[in-house]
Amino acid sequence: MKFVGVDVGSTTVKAVVMEDGKVGWQDYQRHNTRQAEKVLEFLARMETEAGLAVGQDRVFFTGSGAGFIAPQVGAKLIQEVVAVAACVERQHPDVRFVSEIGGEDMKTIFFTATGTGRSKQVYMQSACSGGTGTFIEKTARKLQVPGERLAELPYAGMALHKVSSKCGIFAETDANTLVKTGVPVEEIIASLFEAVVYQNLATLTKGNTPAPEVLLLGGPNLFFKGLQEAWRHHLAKLWSQRKLDLGGREPASLINIPAEALYYACLGCIEIGQGEKPEIGIYQGSDKLKWWVEEGQHEAKAKEGARGLVAGAGDLATFVSEYVKPVPPCHVGDSRAQHVGAVLLGCDFGSTTAKAVVLSADRELLFSCYALSKGNPIEDAQSLFQQVREAGFTDVGALALTGYGKDLLKDVLGADMGVVETVAHATAALHFYPDADVICDVGGTDVKIMILRQGTVADFRLNSQCSSGNGAFLQGVAERYNIKLEAYADRAFEAKAMPSLTMGCGVFLQSDIVNQQRKGWSAEEIMAALAAVLPVNVWIYAGQLQNLRAAGRKFILQGGTHRNMAVVKAQVDFIRGKVPDAEVVLHPYSGEAGAIGAALCAGDWRTRGETSHFRGFETIAALTYTTTTSAGTVCKWCPINCTRTFIDVQLPGAKGREWSKVPLAPGWERVISGNSCPKGLVEDVNEMRVVKAKLEEVKREYPNVAEMVRKDAFRRVSAAAVAE
Repeated sequence: MKFVGVDVGSTTVKAVVMEDGKVGWQDYQRHNTRQAEKVLEFLARMETEAGLAVGQDRVFFTGSGAGFIAPQVGAKLIQEVVAVAACVERQHPDVRFVSEIGGEDMKTIFFTATGTGRSKQVYMQSACSGGTGTFIEKTARKLQVPGERLAELPYAGMALHKVSSKCGIFAETDANTLVKTGVPVEEIIASLFEAVVYQNLATLTKGNTPAPEVLLLGGPNLFFKGLQEAWRHHLAKLWSQRKLDLGGREPASLINIPAEALYYACLGCIEIGQGEKPEIGIYQGSDKLKWWVEEGQHEAKAKEGARGLVAGAGDLATFVSEYVKPVPPCHVGDSRAQHVGAVLLGCDFGSTTAKAVVLSADRELLFSCYALSKGNPIEDAQSLFQQVREAGFTDVGALALTGYGKDLLKDVLGADMGVVETVAHATAALHFYPDADVICDVGGTDVKIMILRQGTVADFRLNSQCSSGNGAFLQGVAERYNIKLEAYADRAFEAKAMPSLTMGCGVFLQSDIVNQQRKGWSAEEIMAALAAVLPVNVWIYAGQLQNLRAAGRKFILQGGTHRNMAVVKAQVDFIRGKVPDAEVVLHPYSGEAGAIGAALCAGDWRTRGETSHFRGFETIAALTYTTTTSAGTVCKWCPINCTRTFIDVQLPGAKGREWSKVPLAPGWERVISGNSCPKGLVEDVNEMRVVKAKLEEVKREYPNVAEMVRKDAFRRVSAAAVAE
């Protein structure tokens, strides 16, 4: 008789066939959200390759995705921690601590000797991706590190940096910041391994000491050399600090990673199954599961889920005819080089991309270009201006900047003005649609909603502290399914139905996605659902706008995320569902709106008749700069201690910063990057005093009249003064 153990995990399916105490067949594969389909494939292979017999052999299932599948084939379900513990107790009687890291969960088991055997304490984390295999792989994808290289990257001897271990989304942000400050990828990956081990030891041990011997299980512990090194380093350090007696043995010899680390849950299923009654777990064949895959799940989806983003070919055709327009001429630019005269230049230095647009003197859009943010604003600017120059626009009448980099680069580039983002985006929308009531700008890492009254911003909502509703979250999910962002809409429109996802926090939304894929929802259907829930997150969760009808009737959609037509379709349906007579317009240049607004403001500045301060293309291309990232550049204004980078640029007339901890001679200007808040732009107390003095000067010149009236109105008057 054969015994089969199947582990249906969050990212992979693993199976072992054992006969007479020997493993005759085993395999593991990624299921790419199709758990039932992959299990069906495995069962067919086990029947053919290992001789699995219906009505004779016995099957036992475990794993987060096994609850529904196991009964379909007659298998008994075994809780995964119980399965792992059973295998460990059988094969490793001396082990006292086990850490198993899976795709989307972590488990630790403490074994303690008692009078009758060994007791077990189990701690799990499955509600957040922090510290899991997906946590590592997702961040590595962002860093463009292939799996083969990731497996070989070291931990030992590498410089380490702060990476959040509690939240996968925050960790990704930290990794992006480190990339932008010039930290080598190898050091970031080592810091990621550090974060994973720290998360396990800090949150899942609950103050207990992981005593030797230690067993490391799961794919990440098995495949990532650097993660193994991080475990050995921290456990040896912990044992030394807590003065554990190791019996003269080297700490490294007490930490084991077995070759079969992937299959311990499967082997544990078999271990437990062999002790069950003979009639338990008899394999009933795969016919029921096959029916579920081919028909049942589609019927269930039709009942439980909502219809897809499009009701059918007609609905999609109507949407496409209204919103999908040909690429505007400024992108191909056949006539741009023929333009004669000074132009208006606007640049938007965003969190993920830098954009530039060229307008003619009469506000016609002539050219636009993008540059992926490299984290060094000087390099981003050089890339943009090189593209503008190569396009033939060399006579710049006025230059305006917006985005996070506007204040950093204003003096370096010789910009005539820095434009607040809300003003830039509102200006761009009103230029094309003067009667707009609401502007919704969804970017890579923030969401801006502007409510207009008579052409001016009357109310404003911003979400920049949460991933919910922004484009980066959608991009991360697409990358997880190995789907290019450009193909997102086409794949999402293929879904005939989609699950209902929970509004709110991106981390909880990620957990909801995992639950839906366990129910059989495909990548296309989940991507459609993500697009559908984005408007709810934008308007209700982030914008706190319960009554859209009160906001207005004409809605303008802009921002780079609205290049994704699945998002636009979801936005249109949501808004018209709340405001049936709403006019929803997609900005013709949604991704460049901020830069267009800046260029339009530059045009207003030029009407003053002043000469532009623009330093010139040659000067910008030849900028000499140095970068410094060290202990002296770390921001100390709050406990986060951001690792900033000082970018020092050589400019005529610059005052330098001889008072700085990282002194700067006259003739040099400093640009600071890597800070996560405006405080990081100020170096120390000396500079803060200068900033405060300037603020006080502004207050004296432009007093707050309302505050003055309030003080006078509520000022205490003495009785003597009244008597007089």
